[in-house]
Amino acid sequence: MFNYRVKALIKRELQEKLLSKAFVLMTLLLPVFMFGIIGVQTFIMSFESEGKKIEIITYSDTLGSKLQNVILDEPFVKNGEIIPTLKTLSENDFNKYLSEKQGDLLEQKLDGIIFIPRSALKDKKIKYYSKTPKNFNLLEKIDRPINKVLVEQYFSSKNIPVEELEYARKSVDVRSFKIAEGEDIKEEGYGGLILSYLFSFLLYLSLIMMGSMVMQAVIQEKSNRIVEVLLSSVTSKELMTGKILGAAITGVVQMAIWLSPVILVASTSWFMLPKEAMIDVTFLQVAYLLFNFFLGLLIFVGLFAMVGSIFENPQDAQSGMWPILMLVMIPFFISMSMIENPDNPVANIASMAPFAAVIVMPAKMALVDVPLWKVIFSTIVNIATVFAIFPIAGKIFRVGIMMTGKKPKWSEVVKWLKYKY
Repeated sequence: MFNYRVKALIKRELQEKLLSKAFVLMTLLLPVFMFGIIGVQTFIMSFESEGKKIEIITYSDTLGSKLQNVILDEPFVKNGEIIPTLKTLSENDFNKYLSEKQGDLLEQKLDGIIFIPRSALKDKKIKYYSKTPKNFNLLEKIDRPINKVLVEQYFSSKNIPVEELEYARKSVDVRSFKIAEGEDIKEEGYGGLILSYLFSFLLYLSLIMMGSMVMQAVIQEKSNRIVEVLLSSVTSKELMTGKILGAAITGVVQMAIWLSPVILVASTSWFMLPKEAMIDVTFLQVAYLLFNFFLGLLIFVGLFAMVGSIFENPQDAQSGMWPILMLVMIPFFISMSMIENPDNPVANIASMAPFAAVIVMPAKMALVDVPLWKVIFSTIVNIATVFAIFPIAGKIFRVGIMMTGKKPKWSEVVKWLKYKY
């Protein structure tokens, strides 16, 4: 199967993709675009609303006085982000007062009213009234000073020293240490989480991008009748093999370029990252990722090429794309779930399952030490999937690439599998 004609087709695909301006721009600009989006999002989120007028109503003057002393020292009050007004009302009087202030809340002359009832000393439940009650940024800022005053008020009659109250208010600071066979115990930061997310996202993005590019190319060549000229010199099997291998090589080169900054950061001291953000990645890990990605491209590009051979325009091809997209998206979501729980049982199974292992296993290896036998088994599963997909995709590609004039039904596509390949 791998003869001089296939080599010529691979060379053609590489010239069209690897040496094209679009590939160079995509490879260089995509990371810039990704970091740009993150930067823009961070910049937008850094903007804080100013002059939010909030009324904080308590059930007692004592609690209100303590709250005023605490809240006026908060940075968000000093910089004018929130302008609090403190009042004291009983619960019955508050209900009447809320009715009177409803118009101001609707017109946003007043942004919100917080009521702290007497029962808050038992259950810490307070009430917030606003036209936009789900302003989590504002509520998060207000929560800390209110909680501090409620705790002090609750323990004020119990003769507990202030130092002990301060200790009670502090959250537990958990430091994580990794235990690995044959290695010293070392503190683990969140560098592994960053690496896992990066691997998952790049694999997910590149598989869909390269697969879609091949599908579009097949559709275009079919609609322009270029494929008829090609098939006069090569077989459909050679054509599909050349396209898939050409796209796979292009994808691996692109992935290697994207990963080079990560390798540079992890293997040199040129970039001084915070200790908790240090990235620990080995050459073997990167080599496995690229080989695993190559196998993934063979699988998914083959499926996308198959879909492209069936249809004559991208609009009709959308109906055939979504099952393949699900095979990429579901493993991506599973790998994202490991950020919260690396021992997720679903992820453990998916890391060695067909289609899913391509994305899930590299993400898992970035978070935990995976036994060698599992890595080998996952690789064998991916190789077996390649050999299982090629005959099926090849049969459909062979028939579909020459069919024009109508949109075939899926029942007809299934019948194509009976053709001898």
